[in-house]
Amino acid sequence: MFPADFDYVVPRSVDEAVAMLVHYGDDAKVLAGGQSLIPMMKLRIASPRVLIDVNGIAELAGLRRDGDRLVLGALCRHADVAASPLVREHLPLMHDAAQLTADVQVRNRGTVAGSLAHADPAGDWPAALLALDTHVTVAGPDGTRTVPLAAFLVDAYTTQLGANELITQVAVGIPPGRTGGAYAKFERRAGDFAVASAGVQVTLDEAGRCAAVAISCGAVAPSPFRARAAEAMLAGQALSEDLLAQAEHAVRDEASPFADTRGSVEYKRHLAGVLVRRACVAALARARGERVDTLHL
Repeated sequence: MFPADFDYVVPRSVDEAVAMLVHYGDDAKVLAGGQSLIPMMKLRIASPRVLIDVNGIAELAGLRRDGDRLVLGALCRHADVAASPLVREHLPLMHDAAQLTADVQVRNRGTVAGSLAHADPAGDWPAALLALDTHVTVAGPDGTRTVPLAAFLVDAYTTQLGANELITQVAVGIPPGRTGGAYAKFERRAGDFAVASAGVQVTLDEAGRCAAVAISCGAVAPSPFRARAAEAMLAGQALSEDLLAQAEHAVRDEASPFADTRGSVEYKRHLAGVLVRRACVAALARARGERVDTLHL
């Protein structure tokens, strides 16, 4: 199918883009990577009268380190994350997510910020970044504000992003030493959305116990969530096989998927638990300095 007719405008600054959003109101959509928006327009699920293409705004581009944070501009592509030595060294969970997102074409055009703004419950970035210290900065007519990702994600396809706001950057905390992370997903076909996914970030103390842990799950609830019960089981403990098995069962209990063509409720609960356990094992190995390849299951 073909999209409905639309106008196309190209702002050269964030302020100009915000002014255009205010001017056009609900008739406008922001175009960055367009990997969710364009298919929806072709199916006429979305029919904006105006596309505001922000790709010409230089201040939205790039990926850089700023002190103890990794800052991704709103135009940072999935492929940029996958190719970054900084990400590979300090945030392997993000490297996993970038490698597992969709296919090569989507990774070359799609943006991390766009994925967060779209907030697909089966998308990779909302689930992966929820396990990290992630904040989202947005700009609007009242200025800029920064919110934790957990607060930014409200529900399926719903965020705190206002009608006249756009994301300008995503900042992720660079973890301390003896920290490892991993992201795992199960998909029916290569490049598909997740049937279930899990992100795990683990920091070890000098004795090898779990000093800090974060576990996120995607595609098995209306929106990605932190598996708090499983985290509480692992915190302060040596991560034994028995303990990981208990955490796996806790994740199954916390998940609240719905049945669809990708699987039954019990099947998805089972997958969530298995993926968390495998991501925990990989994150633990990485925290110990071992090399673990991306978990493409």
